[in-house]
Amino acid sequence: MKKIILNFEKKTDNFKALVQEALNMNFLDFLVSNDTFMDFKKIERITTYSRDLSINTQNLILHDASQKSSGIDKEIKIGLYYEMKSKQDEEFIVEESKKGNFNFIIVKAPDWKIIPFENLIAKMHENDTELIASVENIDEAELMLKTLEVGTDGVLITPKDINDIIELKKLIVTEFGVNLVEAEVTALQNVPESERVCVDTTSLLKSGEGMLVGSTAKGFVLVHAEVFDTQFVSSRPFRVNAGDVSAYILVPSDDTDKNYRTKYLSELKGGDQVLVVNTSGGAKRVTVGRVKIETRPMLRLELEIDKQGKMIRFNYIGQNAETIRLVNSVGTPVSIVDITIGDKVLVYIGPGATHFGTKIKENIIEK
Repeated sequence: MKKIILNFEKKTDNFKALVQEALNMNFLDFLVSNDTFMDFKKIERITTYSRDLSINTQNLILHDASQKSSGIDKEIKIGLYYEMKSKQDEEFIVEESKKGNFNFIIVKAPDWKIIPFENLIAKMHENDTELIASVENIDEAELMLKTLEVGTDGVLITPKDINDIIELKKLIVTEFGVNLVEAEVTALQNVPESERVCVDTTSLLKSGEGMLVGSTAKGFVLVHAEVFDTQFVSSRPFRVNAGDVSAYILVPSDDTDKNYRTKYLSELKGGDQVLVVNTSGGAKRVTVGRVKIETRPMLRLELEIDKQGKMIRFNYIGQNAETIRLVNSVGTPVSIVDITIGDKVLVYIGPGATHFGTKIKENIIEK
């Protein structure tokens, strides 16, 4: 889990509200000062940091690598705060991380950001010293946590309002699991003309990954990404040829208590986020680069599953072409043109009726 250190050295007008929201979101690492330490002293589950060596926190931050740490309790972790302005500064930080004198190094880069941090991540990721980026806003936090895929070990940030804390939570809770099960194909129907939707992401998807799509919110089929080369078509590893314009797709939820909601494929546009799911049920967020809608012949699949004695029936409509693959019961991608009645494919059984993508308790019939 990435470490988010929230800077609460100053008592702003919304100080108490920010602290409460941070605790609600399970953020437990706080940078405190002599002015704010007493507000946190009695909260047992948190971890505190301070630049003031006279404060009895679990972590102390030095601003000079040569500063003496003698006399400090051995149980207290020692960190270094360093401003990186040059290549020499970058090299110094790496060398200090190798020495092992510091448990963590907080790095602030006021000018260049991405390239220096890429270098630090590449050179420090196998060291025991944690690399923490000091950032100004949520966008910088996201960059630092995801640079070179590995990202920094954490960030130090001063939240300005409650929304900052909510957005930070979204950054670190990007993966979760869904329960994929087998559903049997009970009928096939050719649909001569439909508008189909290709979802092109800004990520390279892997074998075993795809998106969950369905004609109703009762059930979603795992549609595999186009990662395979054929003799006629090159792979498009960023793409999922998802289904027809009326279909639902699972996308990340704005509600921190829920992992996903639904959206129509026809609603998607560049810049949106969707969920990519692997054959084990692991899910992650990816960003849409563009959406391509074109008229193509389609194939409608009717599926059913017996869930605790209750038969659930749902549909999926996908392009009738060799490159569109679903995933069979053993996790192997199978071309939709080769699927026959009686075959079983991986699906996710959804929440049922939704209103604007959110599950509701209402008498809605989808068929």
